[in-house]
Amino acid sequence: MTEDSAASDDESTGRHGGASGGLSAAELIARARAAAPPMPDRPSRAARRALEQAEAIAERLDAVADEPTVRRHLAVVDAPVPLAETAPAGPRKSRAGRNLPAAIGVGAALGALILISIFTYRPSFAVIITLAAAIGVYEMVTAIATVEARPPLVPLVVGGLAMDAAAWFRGPDGLVGALMLTVLGLVVWRLADGAAGYLPDVASSVLVAVYVPFLAGFAALLLQPDDGAARVVMFILAVVCSDTGGYAAGVLIGRHPMAPMVSPKKSWEGFTGSIIGAGACGVLMMVYCFHQQWWQGALFGVAIAITATLGDLGESMIKRDLGLKDMGKLLPGHGGIMDRLDSLLPCAPVAYLLLSAFVPH
Repeated sequence: MTEDSAASDDESTGRHGGASGGLSAAELIARARAAAPPMPDRPSRAARRALEQAEAIAERLDAVADEPTVRRHLAVVDAPVPLAETAPAGPRKSRAGRNLPAAIGVGAALGALILISIFTYRPSFAVIITLAAAIGVYEMVTAIATVEARPPLVPLVVGGLAMDAAAWFRGPDGLVGALMLTVLGLVVWRLADGAAGYLPDVASSVLVAVYVPFLAGFAALLLQPDDGAARVVMFILAVVCSDTGGYAAGVLIGRHPMAPMVSPKKSWEGFTGSIIGAGACGVLMMVYCFHQQWWQGALFGVAIAITATLGDLGESMIKRDLGLKDMGKLLPGHGGIMDRLDSLLPCAPVAYLLLSAFVPH
């Protein structure tokens, strides 16, 4: 065989023994990516920041236009008739843009369901936590899939169920162990889809696993002691008082935005109301229910208010980055399950740690 024929045979078989025409692996990958259908370009970070600023300004203008004096002035300028006659008919909404009656009704129903479960048959509360976490995982995966990352749903749901079950049956060690196995399963599962997008897929998957089922497992841990029902009630009631106090203070006296780029309607006055509401709840529950020191209850309430506010801001940041108003539409007046768990989830481990330190088992 001549050198020319050998060279031609080598070119026809390629470097790896295939009919690649002498192309290297890098060249083959580059050609394959060029032949693939183009993915929609995501706006740059600067463009998204500019859009967030425009949205924040628009929301602030809407909030100002919603003030009673401004609305009366606009109504008089538009037509000399009472405001009540010009207002369009429809569901009553709060300044936060929610259907207030529906939000109150759904919140009351959820609260009743939780109270019934923890005071009648405790394992049913663990079941509720597990189901809520599974729905929250689905909402997060669906929302994140609108951008570059594609977290795998199946291992996240299975791992979430395992984490919450392990928390109930095996305690904190079981919860942490199940999280480690879930992360390992996510890393291995994602290998089957190739290298493209591997890092954002795995990173977003770990975020979902820690944010939703892992944090939810601490709510199950709160219920395990003999006085677990009171611990869960104190935890949830403190978060509710934080949200209620913050909402009331923000609507009545809110003037100074806390994080206008993330949540324009959240004010420092509202944050102060959250601390007062959660602190008062913590003091009353700690003194009259657990018979401990009042300052422990105050510290518990302040910690819950801070954590709940940070959790709310954190989910607002995620939704803004994804371009979403709500994570879902399952709960009328609230949005999705994650729109209700945003404050509860990060507060669960804080409540578990503080009550474990302050209240003897």
